[in-house]
Amino acid sequence: MSAPVLIGYFDSEAQVLDATRAVREAGFVLHDVYTPYAVHGLDDAMGLKPSRLTWVCFGAGLLGCTLALSLQYYTSVVSWPLNVGGKPFNSFPAFIPVTFELTVLFAALATVAAFLARAKLFPGSRRSVLPRVTDDRFAIAVTPREAPSELDAAEDLMRRHGAVATDLLEEVAS
Repeated sequence: MSAPVLIGYFDSEAQVLDATRAVREAGFVLHDVYTPYAVHGLDDAMGLKPSRLTWVCFGAGLLGCTLALSLQYYTSVVSWPLNVGGKPFNSFPAFIPVTFELTVLFAALATVAAFLARAKLFPGSRRSVLPRVTDDRFAIAVTPREAPSELDAAEDLMRRHGAVATDLLEEVAS
């Protein structure tokens, strides 16, 4: 069984930024911060590292480009060479549109798949819903590092930094 998760609700982005920094400094495990819109400085306050999705996108795009060029070269030069208007068999300018399309297709599909896998958003999986967070509230999900009895200290810390309400959940989507 996983440790219970304390959710603190806030009304402003300044409060959630201060509380996020305080929660990290106090040594609690910060699961996530839920906001209705992007908050500048929240990535630094949470201590997030740069995303690796860019490398997935680059690698998949490179794979798509390589496959497109290889397939077109093979069919035009090796497998079925046709003399069309005296053009060379390896006519690179004719390969550009298909290469571009496959590069974008592979990069987009791989990036979406990697994002869904990283966010654990599989079909049929149920997730806890935090009311009003996508509307006008901010929320922080924390777990104590060691003993569940530290939840009172975490709740007190969040209240000191402006939490208007708190909830205790058995688990939360990470």
